[in-house]
Amino acid sequence: MPKSITNLAFIGCGEITRKHSRTLRQLRKRVRCLYASRNPATAAALNQRYDGGGYFDSYAAALTDGGVDAVLVATPPSSHLELTLAALDHGKDVIVEKPAFLRAADIDVVRAAEVKSCRRVLVAENYCYKPLARTLQGIIRSGVLGEIRFLELNAVKYQAPRGWRSNAALAGGGALFEGGVHWVDLLDNVGLRIEAVHGFRPGEWRTHERSMLLVVEYEDGSVGTLTHSWDIPSPLKGIRFSHIYGTQGSVTFESNGLIVLVTGAHPRVLFPGFRDINGYNAMFLDFLQALQTATQPVMTLERAQRGLELIESAYRNVSAHPELEAIT
Repeated sequence: MPKSITNLAFIGCGEITRKHSRTLRQLRKRVRCLYASRNPATAAALNQRYDGGGYFDSYAAALTDGGVDAVLVATPPSSHLELTLAALDHGKDVIVEKPAFLRAADIDVVRAAEVKSCRRVLVAENYCYKPLARTLQGIIRSGVLGEIRFLELNAVKYQAPRGWRSNAALAGGGALFEGGVHWVDLLDNVGLRIEAVHGFRPGEWRTHERSMLLVVEYEDGSVGTLTHSWDIPSPLKGIRFSHIYGTQGSVTFESNGLIVLVTGAHPRVLFPGFRDINGYNAMFLDFLQALQTATQPVMTLERAQRGLELIESAYRNVSAHPELEAIT
C-alpha cells in the first residue's frame, strides 16, 4: 500500500518555498510540509505561517531525520547537486528546483545515485505542466495549422538583479540559465522536436548575460526563436505575445497562457486556464503520484537533462567571451 501522506521537508526557506507552500495547502491530505533553514528562526516562522509539521535548524538535521520521506531542494543552483546526493544517501526522495544542476552531465551522476539508493529525483519544472503547454501541443498535433513554418516565443521582461541571482557563482549562469530553462523546455516540447540550437547575445558583455536570443531548427524543417531577457520592460511585468505560423493557420498567444487566438480554417479563442496558470498544482499532483505509486512523472530527469544540454549548446555559440566559457 502506498503511503497516504508524504512528509516533505523544504531545504531552504526563500521565495520559492513560500510559493510552493501556498500551493501545497490545497494538498494537505497528501503531503505534510516541514522546513529547514540555516536560520532556525526563518524555518520556525514558515512552519507557523503555513501550518507545517515541524522545522529544523539545519539542512543536515532534515536530511538525517527518519520521519522525513522526501526533501525539496530550494537553495541556489550551486548547492543543488551536493544536497541532492546527500538526500539520496540518507534514503530520501528528492524534488529539486530548476535549474536542477549546473551542468547537464551532473544528471548522469544523479541518475547513478538514484539507482543505487532506490529513491526518486524529480525536477520542479512547472512550465511543462502549464495549461498553455497542453493547449499548444494539442493545436499543433491536431494538424489544423498545416505545416509549421515559424514559432516565435517572446519571454522579455524587466527583472532587477537581486539576491543569489545577481551572483554568477551561486546562480550558475545568467538569465537564460536561471529563468530561460523554463522557456527552453516549452520550446522543445510544444509538439516539435529541436534538432539544432544557436545562441546570440546582444548588448555589452560586462556581466553574466541578461538577454539572449535562441534560434532553433526543428526536425520537421520549421524554425523557432526564443527572445529571452531580464532587461526589457513589458506591461504588468510580463505580458507578452508569441506566435506560431503554419501554412493553413496561425496562433497568437499571450506568453504566460492568458489567451490563445487561433486563425485560419478553424478559428477560435481559447482560455487555457487561470486557476493553475503556472502549473504548480498539476506539477505537485504529478510528483505526489510518482512518489506514492512509483509511476513516471511528466518531467523526467532525461527531459531536464535535455533542457540543460540545449542551453549549453546555445552558450557555446557565444563562448568566445571568457565569462560565458566559465558557465559552459
